[in-house]
Parts: sequence; C-alpha cells; structure tokens
Amino acid sequence: MSRITVVSLGPGPREHLTLGALSALEKAEKVVLRTEKCDAAAYLREKGISFQTLDHLHEACDDFEELAENAARAVLDMSREAPVCYAVFDAGSDETVRILLQKEQDIALLPGMPLSAPFLSALPQEKVEIQTASALSVTSIQNPLLILEMDSRMLSGECKLQLLSWYDADTEVFFFPPAEGAKRAFTKIPLCDMDRQKAYDHTAALLIPSQPLESKARFDFYDLVRVMMILRGENGCPWDKEQTHETLRKYLIEEAYETAAAIDDEDWLAVADELGDVLLQVAFQANIGAQYGTFELSDITTAICKKMIHRHRHIFGSDHCETAEDVVDNWEKIKKEERGFKTQSEVLQGVTRGLAPLMRAAKVQKKARDVGFDWDDPMEALQKVHEEADEVAEAFREKNAAHLEEELGDLFFSCVNVSRLCGVEAETALQRATEKFVNRFTAMENAILRDGKCLKDLTLSEMDVYWNSSKQGLQ
Repeated sequence: MSRITVVSLGPGPREHLTLGALSALEKAEKVVLRTEKCDAAAYLREKGISFQTLDHLHEACDDFEELAENAARAVLDMSREAPVCYAVFDAGSDETVRILLQKEQDIALLPGMPLSAPFLSALPQEKVEIQTASALSVTSIQNPLLILEMDSRMLSGECKLQLLSWYDADTEVFFFPPAEGAKRAFTKIPLCDMDRQKAYDHTAALLIPSQPLESKARFDFYDLVRVMMILRGENGCPWDKEQTHETLRKYLIEEAYETAAAIDDEDWLAVADELGDVLLQVAFQANIGAQYGTFELSDITTAICKKMIHRHRHIFGSDHCETAEDVVDNWEKIKKEERGFKTQSEVLQGVTRGLAPLMRAAKVQKKARDVGFDWDDPMEALQKVHEEADEVAEAFREKNAAHLEEELGDLFFSCVNVSRLCGVEAETALQRATEKFVNRFTAMENAILRDGKCLKDLTLSEMDVYWNSSKQGLQ
C-alpha cells in the first residue's frame, strides 16, 4: 500500500464523489481533507468516516504558495506515522498534490470528477476544447477559458487585471456563483464586473467563451497559429495559400534584417513589430510543413528545446562553466560532438552558406583562429588589404572579369579580417557606412535643390563641391 493515496472529492457536492474514492476513504487508516468546506465532507461525516483537515493552515500562511507548501509538508509528516488518504477536490489540478509528487515517490492517485465538469455540462454551446486554470495561477490566455476556484473578491480582481490586458472590458463572460447543489447556474456579465459579484468561494468560477479573433485586445502565439490556419484554409487568402517553404525564404531573411535595423535604432516598439514579422514566418513555415508533411510546429519547438538543453550541459548536466567565455567554448565543443567533426576543416565547412557573406567570412576566420591560424596584430591584416587592393588593380588592367571577381572577393575577405581583429562587426560597420553615404547624398542633393539646380545636370566635379560641403555640415 502506498504511503499516500490521493483521492478526488470532485467539485464539492456529495453527488460528485465517486464510488472508488468513497471506498478508499472508508478503508483508510488515516484520512486528511484539504478542506472540510464542502458538502462532500459533510457526507463523509454522516457516513461515520473520521478525518482531519488542513483548514487551520489558512490563517497561518501569508499567501497561496506558502499554504500549498505547508499543506504538502503536513501530509508528508503524517504519512510517516501511518498511511494517509489525502482528499482534495481535483487531484489532477491541485497544487499541494503537485508539490507532493515532487517530494515523494510512494503516492497513488485515484481519479475522480474534475472541477471543470459541472461547468462544462452547463454550457453545451461550447463544442471546442475548453482550457481550464485556477484563479491562483492563470498562466495561459486561451479561449474558451474556464477559471476555477475564484474564492475571493480580491483574487477575482487580480484575475481581472490580468485578463483586461487580453480582452476588452465589456467582453461578455459567464460567472458561476458559489454552488448550492450539484447543478450549476451562471449569469452573463461584462468582464469588468467579475470582481463585483455578491459572493465568492472555491466553487465560484468564470468562463470566457470563444471570442472572434478580431475582438481580442491582445494575442499570444497560438492565436497567430490560428490566424495562419484561417489564412491558408479553404476560404483563406489566395496569396497565403500559394506560398511554399522556398517562396518564403527571402521574407525570413528580410524580416531578420529589419529587426536588426530596429534594434540598432533602439526603437523598441518597432523591434516588437519586426519580431512579430519574424514569428509570423515561423508560424507560416510550420503551417506549410504540417500541410505537406515536411515538419510540424512541435518539431520546431522540440528541436530548439533539445538543442538548448544539450548545449547547456553546465545547467542541465554535469559540465562546469564559470564565465561567459567558458560557455562559448563549451558550446563549440558540444557542437563539434553533435556533428561528428574530427578536423578543423570540417568545422570551417560546417559554417552555413546561408549566412550573409560578411558574417560567414568572419565566422570562418574565427574558426581558423581557434587552431592558431590568424594574425595577432590588426596592422598585419591591414597590410594584406593593401596587397589585395594592388592585385585588384592588376586584374582590372588585365580586363579579366573572372580574375577581377576573385581578387575583389579576396579584398573583401581581408577587410573582414581587419574588422574582426579590431573588434568591429563588419556587417555593422558596412551598414553604418552605407547609412552615412545615404545621409550625405541626401544633404548634397538638398543643397543643390536649394540653389535651384538639378542633380543630373551637374558634372561629377560640380557635385563633388556640394558633397564636401555636406560632409562638413553633417560632422
């Protein structure tokens, strides 16, 4: 026999107590109820089943977390003296049971009627799966959403503040007042009134019915998935339905760069907007993958979670890292293990060709540096830039297009080397140089227009005068 047997009393009324739970309670040597504030407890007393309760802990605890921890500890302490039959409303959702399962292996759970059952039977119009949550821990804002154990006005008010960030104040919801029997009734109220009802206790609940997407004030990732299902559904958008993994490739790259630009500008509202565009590409690809059987959303989340857990062995395993540099070194070591790389050449070849060219060049150079193949002094690398520039000039004089392309590539690669050794991101440096050029060109053209002239009518020498003037004005 298990040291602790957990039984579910059900939502409260004696009619919801199962025969299995009743039998376990009758046979138990020691019965402990989380609370006797329910009709099922009165029924047990009528049946002559003696029990202890944990109601006395409520006054001694400052918050729910402390109460749940103390209740679990009390049950564990009593189970050391004799096997305990611990009765809660719903073993599947009770927080004290969750803590017990973390602390003790010798526990048996007996199923019973879930807390949500009476409410769901009272709402036959809700045909889709309903998410349930305790008012003490509303962590998911999916609809329809059933919020249980709304046992005080204060708790209801706290829930309302959280919900109002996702739904409009006048959203129509169903409020279930404290139960007076097995049958549940509800009243329709606006969300803003959920903490203005006459009475509350652990049997009170609130259901937010299915809401049209366009009526929501805020959305989560699963709303985005739902939007994509609609857009690519039978009556969806013609353009969205035509897209493939390949046609979306360029948009993913564009959105990533636009996000980077917003971060550079420190425009955090724009960053959130651009990250939304990136997330859209993930949801879009997942929807296409599910349709064609290439992969599903869970494949994406599973892959990244497995990768993060495995590559953070200093957190989830036995590896030891003191500094951020240690973490980077360990990360690279684990990557080599995962990919089966035996030589440094394989490591260099493993740098994806999908990266922006400047970024890939820098990564390849860093991998070469890991085995000592690198300059120590940026000035030595700068000398190589001069050599490559001379070779570009020679190739230009030869009028050999293929040779010129090769030498220009060498020149760019050498410039990335100098940038890297100086601690400067080549991508960032080039982006800022391009932005500087655009700003100076704009200032030059504005000055030309102010003088009543047209840009295309000026010679390069004449434009150069305005260009030098614009450089001084922007300094």
